Amino acid sequence: MSIDPRRLLGLAFASADLLLELEGDRVSLALGAAQKIMGKTETSLMGRVWRDLFTPADRPLMDAALYALDEGQRRGPVTVRVAGEPERFVGVTLRALPDNFGRTSIAITAARPPAGGLDATGLRPRENFEEIAKGLFEAARVTGLELELAMVEFAGLAALRDGLAPTEAHALDMKIAGAVRAESHAGAMATQVSPERFALLRAKDDRPEALAARLTKIATLDASAHVVPLDGGASSRGLRALRYALDDFLREGLKDTPPMTLSEAMNRSVKRTLARAGALGAAVSQRRFTLAYQPVVDLSTGQAHHHEALVRFEDGASPFALIRMAEEFDIIEELDHAIAEQAVRRIASDRAGGVRLAVNVSGRTIVSETFVDHIGRLLAQTPAAKGKLIFEVTETSAIDDLPRANRHIQALRGLGSLVCLDDFGAGAASFAYLQELTLDIVKIDGRYVRELAGNSRDGAMVRRLVELCRDLNVRTVAEMVETAEVEDVVRKAGVDFAQGWLYGKPADQPQPSQKPTAVTPMARRAGVSEGWG
Repeated sequence: MSIDPRRLLGLAFASADLLLELEGDRVSLALGAAQKIMGKTETSLMGRVWRDLFTPADRPLMDAALYALDEGQRRGPVTVRVAGEPERFVGVTLRALPDNFGRTSIAITAARPPAGGLDATGLRPRENFEEIAKGLFEAARVTGLELELAMVEFAGLAALRDGLAPTEAHALDMKIAGAVRAESHAGAMATQVSPERFALLRAKDDRPEALAARLTKIATLDASAHVVPLDGGASSRGLRALRYALDDFLREGLKDTPPMTLSEAMNRSVKRTLARAGALGAAVSQRRFTLAYQPVVDLSTGQAHHHEALVRFEDGASPFALIRMAEEFDIIEELDHAIAEQAVRRIASDRAGGVRLAVNVSGRTIVSETFVDHIGRLLAQTPAAKGKLIFEVTETSAIDDLPRANRHIQALRGLGSLVCLDDFGAGAASFAYLQELTLDIVKIDGRYVRELAGNSRDGAMVRRLVELCRDLNVRTVAEMVETAEVEDVVRKAGVDFAQGWLYGKPADQPQPSQKPTAVTPMARRAGVSEGWG
């Protein structure tokens, strides 16, 4: 068979194991190790629709790469999965060779699966995106690969999607994700940061206007783009800069003067963060926050044993995010002091004398002598609160001096307070804490609890934790108990107390536990803790 020499150029341009050639959207030629690479013979590939060779999740990516390819251009390599079993991943590079009569050359090699997790559309969750970026930074530093962060905005995407039927909306999601993935490094370094905004890492290529034009063509929506060189390399500063840039893009979108470098993006965001930290410091010092109270129920009686005091700020901002900021800017101890003061006042105002409150204490605060002294003075001034104030030590910030923390915990216990380790199992250091700290209560992290009714593995985990705590003479609390089925499982596992919307939502005043049938559980996002509110 006589083959046009131009076709053989396809094998050379990417050292491919397999060369396919397309006329339109169908395979017109297959040369190479087809059986090894694709699990199909060369003959069986001939005439096949190109996109059908890959899994449904990767077909929009292949459509986008092919649709945006102009003569003389090269796209890829991207890593995709071949349709069928066994699981096969391949690296695909597309090229429209000049004077090749409109045919497209496809170079295919065997590839490893993309590292880390992808969602159903092939995009990365943002946390995963940032983690994989760290490895790419290092690879770029070693190999000299020039990477850049591209921030892309599709005007009107959210409104368009809201007007579609569910199946149409899903098809649009796949189309947009495929278009963005096709522009990213290996087709696997893109993430969605808001309904209309996406970020991707890519090899330094062409101007953002060209990127936006390709995305507009594929998505049939007006796309705008801005690219930022990845200065800072593999350093922690470089990764922080990436995170700040994504935070800014999430909040602000593409404004008139987007940052030209990651350092500039970080500096801008740090200034804004410092301003927010200043406002938070003022809110703490001026006591511009309130407490909400959620019951913690004794499973042996069904009655509220105590209530957890959860902080609420006036501006309605996320308490968890503000707590993290308070830790970063050394405001957290002052906030912990202020919350304890307010809790003590609330206990003292209870004429019936039945209110007991648990307050959260950061890992940074528990190692401070000042905090223990402050609590001692508070309880000396308000004897009615003695024995009614419980401390939940959180892992939002790691405890860096366990012996000192334990001395302070014992001092608090000596003042008549119970001490609880919050969110046990959420952090890698949980077992070390349990070994080094003498505690009264352990609160089992909600991720082990909320799916208990249908997950025997999590049930086994909870039972082992309860047995361990019982051997140490430590009582247990299950948080995020939202259904009667989960309550039944934790009770049978031997858990002492439970907390969650089954018994009541946080309220302005401590309320008695509601009967289980009185509360309809509401969906919560995985990974969100109510420990700080």
